[in-house]
Amino acid sequence: MHILFLTDNFPPEGNAPATRTYEHAVRWKKQGHEVTVITCAPNFPEGKVFKGYQNKLYDVSDLDGIRVVRVKTFITANEGFVKRILDYMSFMLSGFLAGLFQKKPDVIVATSPQFFCACAGWALSAVRRKPFVFELRDIWPASITAVGAMKESFAIRTLEKIEMFLYRRADSIISVTHAFKKELIERGIDGSKIDVVLNGVDLSKYEPAESKDEELAEQYGLKGKFVAGYIGTHGMAHGLEHIVAVAEKLKGNDDIRFVFAGGGAARQKVVDLVKEKRLSNVVLIDRQPKEMMPRIWSLCDVSLVPLINSELFRTVIPSKIFECMGMGIPTIMSVPEGEATAIIKDTNSGIVVESENVAQISEAILKLYSDQAFYYEIRKASIEAGPRFSRDLMAKDMLDVFSSHADIAASLETLKQKGQ
Repeated sequence: MHILFLTDNFPPEGNAPATRTYEHAVRWKKQGHEVTVITCAPNFPEGKVFKGYQNKLYDVSDLDGIRVVRVKTFITANEGFVKRILDYMSFMLSGFLAGLFQKKPDVIVATSPQFFCACAGWALSAVRRKPFVFELRDIWPASITAVGAMKESFAIRTLEKIEMFLYRRADSIISVTHAFKKELIERGIDGSKIDVVLNGVDLSKYEPAESKDEELAEQYGLKGKFVAGYIGTHGMAHGLEHIVAVAEKLKGNDDIRFVFAGGGAARQKVVDLVKEKRLSNVVLIDRQPKEMMPRIWSLCDVSLVPLINSELFRTVIPSKIFECMGMGIPTIMSVPEGEATAIIKDTNSGIVVESENVAQISEAILKLYSDQAFYYEIRKASIEAGPRFSRDLMAKDMLDVFSSHADIAASLETLKQKGQ
């Protein structure tokens, strides 16, 4: 089977969409399938092309057996609605055109968060008469208004109409949460064509660390310290100013350190707040290559997973919780009660507190810091939960969906040829 996959994030970018697509695709390839990924020059989250890459019109390379086709796009940082839409639409157009010239696919897959990528996937499926699978990673454009980036308007209503059009036209929808599936059914989408494939963890790369990475611990002054880390994209949705407030609240305890590692639209705000409050208990680490992440995670005794207190974020599952399970790192989750908090409670892999609640986050850190028996109980549960969310299982589930549609399409094509 030849899988044609459209995504505007792919390694060396290290965010959740890029990681998920790569870790699935490399497994499909090992299963004997052909995989072509159409993407753009790596630039997330700063909106600057990575060193060693160019924003070329068309570039083909190989990554672990995956054929990677990179196309030219309008590249911008996550600053302003109009610029971001131009970025998304440029990939929609160039990705569609590139897709016309790829070897005949058996299934065409396109992923969100933004759905202009999915528009290209649908258009390609219509032209090439192949099944279209929409991988739904975010309810967009609702997430735009949830973080206050844009208010309800004619533009948002137009985007919502496009959104519903894509849901209806997709032959299959693969949702990363059960909550997304439930919402789509409530909005009138046929539930029989929606499958749920959660995010997961590559257990061949993420495993419990016996100690902090010695070199990095020395470099950042973290030897012998209890480290609470926020690792990942610094976005508007994460409310990281509240984590800075927690660091300020606990600055009197010299045994505790806070690490912010990553980049994104809210990164500078964190840097400015730390400087303004003169917090010597905070360590700032710039965005690192994906292969560095297990070493970065090893520095953390607990992982901080925050989201702002918005109704929308009850349906979101931050993918970093699965990497934490693989590493055996307890999670302190401060997000609205929903599917993500249920996973943490069900696996006993962390502590759930109120979203944006500085006092409760602080208390959870102090509880794990001071109660060693409790800490190791949570750590053990986290390690045991990891295999339930193995990337191997998730990749197989997605492949089963692709295969069923590819088989149906092949049968219909055979019947059509016989009819002629």
